[in-house]
Amino acid sequence: MDSVGLGGVRKAFTFELCAETVEACEAARLGGADRIELCVHLKVDGLTPPQEMIARAVADSGLRVHVLVRPEADDFRYRREVFARMRAEVVRAKELGAAGVVAGVLNEDRTVAVEAMRELVELAAPLPVEFHRAFDRTPDLCRALEDVIAAGCGRVLTSGGAADVMEGAAALSGLVRQAAGRIEIAAGGGLRVENAGRLAAMCPGLHYHGTLGGAADGVDALAGRVRQVVAALRAAAAS
Repeated sequence: MDSVGLGGVRKAFTFELCAETVEACEAARLGGADRIELCVHLKVDGLTPPQEMIARAVADSGLRVHVLVRPEADDFRYRREVFARMRAEVVRAKELGAAGVVAGVLNEDRTVAVEAMRELVELAAPLPVEFHRAFDRTPDLCRALEDVIAAGCGRVLTSGGAADVMEGAAALSGLVRQAAGRIEIAAGGGLRVENAGRLAAMCPGLHYHGTLGGAADGVDALAGRVRQVVAALRAAAAS
């Protein structure tokens, strides 16, 4: 789906900043990101942010805030007690004004837990649900994509099953072709200022997701990196 960037310029991509602080949310706004994935503790692949952080991000950023729902640092496999907490966190994110939910549940064999994901999709409605990078832990990405679509998710975040998006570029292109417009494919994992334009040129039809180093060196510095990525993606989309 096209989105409108700064100055009303239409662009055929979406850039999402993965933010684990309110400062990063501010940088996303200043830098021209389209949306935010909000989480904490990225060192363990991200956990659900606290309620106060969700409320502040929604109120202050002015962007669509998609909330990660992952109660604890597990291996993404379905467990009844954890899933009950996920359901509660989906409801809480809706109540706090989130624009979407990000989640992922796998079976013991690491295939997509379709019925569990369908429950979360139904519970989140009318908000969209994105399947996160647990997708890259599955043994067969093509099968996993069909399962995620069957569950009703609107987007999947993936590096193409590789260590980073550049290594997974060919697989990402294949997933876009397989999806054929049925679901959005977002590239995440190792997206940087230096490679965003090349990835966009190699793999048209993607959405893009990255932390860009976070806000440890300040809001202005992160906002500047967001601007650079958005500019690189815009140039690739226009070429």
